[in-house]
Amino acid sequence: MSSKRSHKLLLFYAICCLLLQEKCTDARVCKESERKALFEFKHGLQAMDLSGNDALSSWKSEKCCLWLGVKCNSLTGYVEMLDFSFQYWVVAEVDLSFTNLSNANDWSQIINHLPLLQKLSLRDCDLPSISSYSVSLTNSFTSLITLDLSDNNPPSFSIYPWLFNVSNNLVSLNLSNNQLKGPIPEDFGNMKAIQHLDLSHNLLNGSISKCIGQLSNLKALLLAGNSFDGDVLSEAHFSYLIYLKVLDLSYTSLTLKFNSGWIPPFQLNQIKLCSCKLGPHFPDWIRTQVGTQTPYLDTRFVDYLDVSASGISDSLAYWFWDSSYSSMYINMSFNQISGTFPNNSIRIRLLDLSSNNFSGPLPHFSLDLGNMGTINLSKNKFTGSVSPICNITNEGILKLIDLSNNLFSGVVPDCFESFQSLTSLNLGDNGFSGSLPSSLGSLTSLEMLSLRGNNFLGELPSSLQNCTRLKFLDLSDNELSGEIPIWIGQRLSSLVFLSLQGNQFRGRIPHQLCGLKYLQILDLSVNKISGTIPPCLNNLTSMAKKESVDRRIEHHILYNGLVRFFQVRYVDEALLTWKGTKQSYPQLGLLLAIDLSSNKLTGEVPEELNSLQELVALNLSRNIFTGKVLQKIGHLMKLEVLDLSRNKFSGNIPTSLSKLTFLSTLDLSYNDLSGKIPTSTQLQSFDPSSFSHNRGLCGPPVSPNCSMVEPSPGKPAVGGEEDSDEFMKWFYTGMGLGFAVGFWGFCSVVFFKRSRRHSYYRCLDNAKDWVYVSFVLLKARLVRKIKAFQQVV
Repeated sequence: MSSKRSHKLLLFYAICCLLLQEKCTDARVCKESERKALFEFKHGLQAMDLSGNDALSSWKSEKCCLWLGVKCNSLTGYVEMLDFSFQYWVVAEVDLSFTNLSNANDWSQIINHLPLLQKLSLRDCDLPSISSYSVSLTNSFTSLITLDLSDNNPPSFSIYPWLFNVSNNLVSLNLSNNQLKGPIPEDFGNMKAIQHLDLSHNLLNGSISKCIGQLSNLKALLLAGNSFDGDVLSEAHFSYLIYLKVLDLSYTSLTLKFNSGWIPPFQLNQIKLCSCKLGPHFPDWIRTQVGTQTPYLDTRFVDYLDVSASGISDSLAYWFWDSSYSSMYINMSFNQISGTFPNNSIRIRLLDLSSNNFSGPLPHFSLDLGNMGTINLSKNKFTGSVSPICNITNEGILKLIDLSNNLFSGVVPDCFESFQSLTSLNLGDNGFSGSLPSSLGSLTSLEMLSLRGNNFLGELPSSLQNCTRLKFLDLSDNELSGEIPIWIGQRLSSLVFLSLQGNQFRGRIPHQLCGLKYLQILDLSVNKISGTIPPCLNNLTSMAKKESVDRRIEHHILYNGLVRFFQVRYVDEALLTWKGTKQSYPQLGLLLAIDLSSNKLTGEVPEELNSLQELVALNLSRNIFTGKVLQKIGHLMKLEVLDLSRNKFSGNIPTSLSKLTFLSTLDLSYNDLSGKIPTSTQLQSFDPSSFSHNRGLCGPPVSPNCSMVEPSPGKPAVGGEEDSDEFMKWFYTGMGLGFAVGFWGFCSVVFFKRSRRHSYYRCLDNAKDWVYVSFVLLKARLVRKIKAFQQVV
């Protein structure tokens, strides 16, 4: 970028020379870098001679010192001069984009000297403010038809006066990504020739003037990313926009309120209304853009429809899925739209209906030949089998399937051979059962696979090792079993996220996992894994060294149609146990964690873990680790979560623990730790429960000082609560078994032995008679005493 900026600076310098008819020198050598700069100058200038031909057509050979207007030093070969004083050129187009012009205070004056300039692009140039003197000299009869000042920060009071002086003939104006403030000025209504108006991503607020609706030639209106909160748009704002094709009001909080039955005068190709207020009913006027033809409108093709997060809580009518209608991009996510789908096949390309209330069986989708498709139906209420995905026409290129967080059930069909271009497959949080289909190994382009939160069982299919591009693998919360395959570390070397949490995996942690140098999250918790921690975990490079590469796991799926270019951004959400609760993390760039909790791991924790200096969370709780806590644990300077509870660690708490200034969650309870708790503001701020049930820990926050605490001899401290729980569990189990054996043994004897049964019944009769007689005698005795007492009284 710096090289490109230097080329553009040379271009700006040369334009000044041309305009002022001065000789300008440059002491640089005419080498490859200078030739590139001169070619950049030629491309950006777009200068023509009086005949309308390229004025710099001679700039072709390798010897740039022989080019027209280029003067070099005869001894050194340095370019010393760009001399165009003998030429009369017509400069029709200037592109200085990405050039640092922060010190070019006269940039607007230079533009004023180019009366025949038609196209000017000053994108991301850090332009300074325009002086009032420059505005007074502005030629209002300019030939400028295209102006791009996007990605600059000129103040509104500075840019508006100059802009409205040069805007008479403007056809395209781009002021996006600036810091323009206040309401949209009424003067924009005077740009009668304007066809493309982009004011998106500024700080504009207030009401949108109805003068925008007077721009009868307008084809594209882009106001996205401003703050028109509370403003209401009506039919009057669009009354004369008969040629409008693109409408982008995304992220403006605008309310669109039209009369029922309103038919817009335009036919849109792109409708972008994300985060606008359209609900609660689905807008009727959209049907006029995508429904059947009317006498007034001859075409019905919207290639981009985004009404996501727009407050719609209506049911979607079947007309929307008319087979004659085909849109490249449909996004209705984050609403409360309900309804089912028609039985006929639905043609799709890029479809996002996530986070709604759609129900019923999975629709039948089809892709046209050569088209790319994405399907996101996550977080709805779809039910039944997902076998219809096998019927998706394989003539297209399906890139993404997300059916997570629904009510699907049954066995996942073994038909993935047809989707070799698939990059993301998410079937998580449903009710699937059975074994994993072996055809998953056919997805050689797959980068993300999430099957978490189902009832899958059995071992991982070996074919999965063919998915060598996998970055995200989440198989948590299933019933998968067997040993952790060694090919995960050998073949899936691009993994960034690996979660096998909440399964039935057994055996040891394979040392081959140490080869996953990009791994950020390793979660093997809640399994039956035994053995020791492989010391080679320090080879997990992403956790050991600070990487400049952005490791966020997201997919940018690009669709390049014949006339449109779209991008679908899909972020893999990781579900992690973080600080005691399961949380969803849509971006994992800053989170690096190892969770081996709730297994049967033994031995000492290897010192090599001290090398993982980028680690943010370490959970080794509920295992059978012994020995001392890592003495150099203070090297893990970025650690925020440390849980070593419910193990058999012994000895003192290392003093280096006090160096962990980012530590916010600590649990060392239920171990055999002793000695004084190291002193630091961080450690003393934790609750005493973080250190509870250790034999001899003392000092704040457990006790005021160590002299007041004496360990109880003979009283086991390691896993005390767990030992008590274990004893009570077996105690009640024994009681229950004893009662069951005694009861059924007695019943068996009584049932099968006639003499014992008769004896038992006689015993019951005798007991009954004894109770009855005893009760009668007791009653008579009480009656006599009461009568005697009454006579005495």
